[in-house]
Amino acid sequence: MSFEPVVPLSGLAGWTLLKRTEAAQSATFQRRPDIARDEAYFREKIGSVTTAAQLVSDRRLLRVSLEAFGLEGDLRAGAFIRKVLEGGTDSGRALARRLADPAYARFAAAFGFGNASGAKTATPGFADGILRDWKARRFEAAIGTRDNTMRLALNARRELAIIAEGGGTERTKWFKILGSKPLRAVVQGGLGLPPSIATLDIDRQVVELDRRITTVFGTGGVSQLRDSAKVETLIRRYLTLADTPARPGQSAALSLLQSSRLNLRF
Repeated sequence: MSFEPVVPLSGLAGWTLLKRTEAAQSATFQRRPDIARDEAYFREKIGSVTTAAQLVSDRRLLRVSLEAFGLEGDLRAGAFIRKVLEGGTDSGRALARRLADPAYARFAAAFGFGNASGAKTATPGFADGILRDWKARRFEAAIGTRDNTMRLALNARRELAIIAEGGGTERTKWFKILGSKPLRAVVQGGLGLPPSIATLDIDRQVVELDRRITTVFGTGGVSQLRDSAKVETLIRRYLTLADTPARPGQSAALSLLQSSRLNLRF
């Protein structure tokens, strides 16, 4: 069974149609034989994986695991991923926590190999959680074959809520958004900021983002994006601008999602 996503329109019209058909399209996608095979393999094998080395040595398990966190671009970087996992997240100096993209810290924390609590792979519900996120991201990737801005929008809808609801200061949350190229694209676009903002000092970028989000919503900070209505507004603003011919950078939307390894932030 093949899956051909239906995204016949771009911009706001396409987003409205996608949301209306998302549940049905996702259900169809999850019935694909390759998805079912990978899911069955992951469920069968992951509980016996207790070290980062074991995970990295099984390319199929590693691929599903990385895809679940949007890190599929690192599939060939086994040594790097092993270091990320073995370093855990208990220490503030752990590699996963020093990488700009917050997905690495979530990845390392979810598997737990380098933490005092140990591997979580055999805990009840572990496979369910990883596979849920994996299937969601695989569906987004399929949508991206039709319209990459829609893929970025779906990704932002999920990831912005995670960051907004997470711990840390507002400044730290802005850093997490800036550390994720796909999120940066949507937030920066949705707030009407030009690509040239990326040339500014990182602290100045945070100031500008917070100033602009205050203009849009009447209050500053990332935590307000716990409100799904505000995330929707931001996405709709992004898609409105992305649908204009003069908007630069949209042809590179897929590469933004695949550029997972970013610079260290000390």
